[in-house]
Amino acid sequence: MKYLIVGLGNIGSEYADTRHNAGFLVADTLAARSGAPFTSDRYGSVAVVRHRGQELIVLKPSTYMNLSGKAVRYWMQHERIPLERVFVVVDDIALPFGHLRIRKNGSDGGHNGLKSIAECVGGPDYGRLRFGIGGDFARGQQVDYVLGHWTAEERAALPELTDRCADAILSWVTEGPDRAMNRFNTKK
Repeated sequence: MKYLIVGLGNIGSEYADTRHNAGFLVADTLAARSGAPFTSDRYGSVAVVRHRGQELIVLKPSTYMNLSGKAVRYWMQHERIPLERVFVVVDDIALPFGHLRIRKNGSDGGHNGLKSIAECVGGPDYGRLRFGIGGDFARGQQVDYVLGHWTAEERAALPELTDRCADAILSWVTEGPDRAMNRFNTKK
């Protein structure tokens, strides 16, 4: 069975080490653990990960965050993957740094990448993993915060967190959404 795993972020060196690229970091970790290289392709970089009989098409869109839906729609059609087997990894300022929240579907929560995907694929009925980046910014400084670089403390925690996210994705595709949510959603 095929799944489309999408790590959201922005291309370009100026965004490489920013909080908004948390999805790219998780996609990189998932592919690296399987030794699957990314290749540049239409609307993004793609790696193919095989795990327990499942084929995961791992996508890092090159359309920039606000147009992510265009890449997702293309790869869904190209690989003939239905919406229920799409899983998106995205940064979330509403969650404390390092907290994870997996959902089977849901609103975009004000995130432009998720909004674009829902508009392009016909709704919000796809899985997602929200990676908490915290919300430690002054009023009016949200853009600077999400496009800002990780602190040294955050950067030190990222390898463990992105590994946990990769485990959550593999759980989602092999054990199902409910089990993945029970195992990996951070309790408050």
